Amino acid sequence: MTFSQALSEIIHRDPGMPIVEYKGRIFSKGEYAALSDRTTALLDAAVVEQHMSVGVIVRNRPLHAAAMLGLIANARWLTSIYVIQSPEAIAQEMMESRFAAVIADVQDWTVPVLEAAHAAGALGIQLDHDALDGSIEAQMGRCSGLAHLGEGPFRAVGGEPGLEILSSGTTGKPKRIVFPNRMLVRAVESVSAGREGPIEPDILGWPYGGIGGMCSLVASAMLDRYTCLLEKFNVAEWVDAVERLKPKLVSGVPAMARMILDAGVPREKIESIQYFYGGSAPMTPALQIEFEQTYGIDIIWAYGATEFCGTIISWSPSLRKDYRESKLGSMGKALPGISLRVTDVDTHAELPIGEDGFLEALVPVIGDQWIRTTDIVTIDDDGFVFHKGRGDGAILRGGYKVLPEKVVEALRSHQAVLDAAVIGLPDDRLGSIPVAAVELKSGVDVPTVEDLRDHSRIALTAPQVPARILILPSLPRTTSMKIDLKAVARAFMENA
Repeated sequence: MTFSQALSEIIHRDPGMPIVEYKGRIFSKGEYAALSDRTTALLDAAVVEQHMSVGVIVRNRPLHAAAMLGLIANARWLTSIYVIQSPEAIAQEMMESRFAAVIADVQDWTVPVLEAAHAAGALGIQLDHDALDGSIEAQMGRCSGLAHLGEGPFRAVGGEPGLEILSSGTTGKPKRIVFPNRMLVRAVESVSAGREGPIEPDILGWPYGGIGGMCSLVASAMLDRYTCLLEKFNVAEWVDAVERLKPKLVSGVPAMARMILDAGVPREKIESIQYFYGGSAPMTPALQIEFEQTYGIDIIWAYGATEFCGTIISWSPSLRKDYRESKLGSMGKALPGISLRVTDVDTHAELPIGEDGFLEALVPVIGDQWIRTTDIVTIDDDGFVFHKGRGDGAILRGGYKVLPEKVVEALRSHQAVLDAAVIGLPDDRLGSIPVAAVELKSGVDVPTVEDLRDHSRIALTAPQVPARILILPSLPRTTSMKIDLKAVARAFMENA
């Protein structure tokens, strides 16, 4: 039995079982299965062939989740499209990707997106959450004006069916990482990584568009795990869900822990929680200590990446019991079956224990090749991995990877900008935030900071947009004429 067949069998059994809640509405497995089947029926009716690429503008909403499960369960290709982009950027991505079909919420079928779908001849499937209490046809149907599939040409994805998840590359434009559906078994392994005991109800605030959210979607379906779905994380909804579901463990990112602390959530409101599992960004020892002392909750951290389709390094309750004090600040140890090594940044030669270099991993279910990351780590004598920074200069903003080069490119495209520099500044809530300094061309109308920020939003996702922009007479440079990033950082400190 293939992974897709196993998933289809699971989502179609026990139709009366409650499986997902969203804004007070509880969905049964039968409802989810019907919505999943509706997705495939619409594609089949429009003769969207099995090998054709289907794009989903992803939101954390039940109809989106059911549609994506339907694609995976029926061995179709699913390509995630970030909703945290401008309509123009989404439209451009649609044109470049030549999707045969696009699935999107009614609010995301904007004029640019509709025009792009028309130009490509793509089938449009519209999801309407305002019709949740109506028929399945009302909730999920063909988008008006896109009632039949055009002639294309449409992109055909080679090989066995699977997912394409957008991930930032080390340079240039973010790339898509391809995962055959059989590799999604790693999603189930990731959910179980470091955990002991029965599977708890999930309170999901991870975005479905990224690998963490996608792993949670698939794993929850495979494990029949009840999920309280948050469209985006906010403290009030999360605390309400914890009080009702009383989970012993929850998962999230460092920014969530910081927000919970800053909101002054009373300890008794979340007293059921014993463990806080997380990843996507390093958990600082200071934040870990503050959170654990405030709430009496043990933090169990992990490390993974889109390229690995989930977690490869993790703590566990037993590891924490034995090593919590001596290995504070570590990301944990390699999961069973995963091999790790540290290599020289320039020569790629393997380094001895205790030296800093790029992390590489061998994940058998993915292949027999070592996968090189741009995370600088050290591995100690006991096998614990310590994160030392990023070799590509990326800024981790609340779990989102922001490449400075991408932001610089967007700012430089403004007609008044001569050059720009982007750095990350520490932030108590998000870990770090991107900020930009710009130098203007001479003899131009001087734009405002808001003008520059609005311009950058056209090409960037929301996390990539600079939190602050400084307009300087000239950018500080070294003797070799490279921008002096340390001097840029000082400029922000002086203008705080």
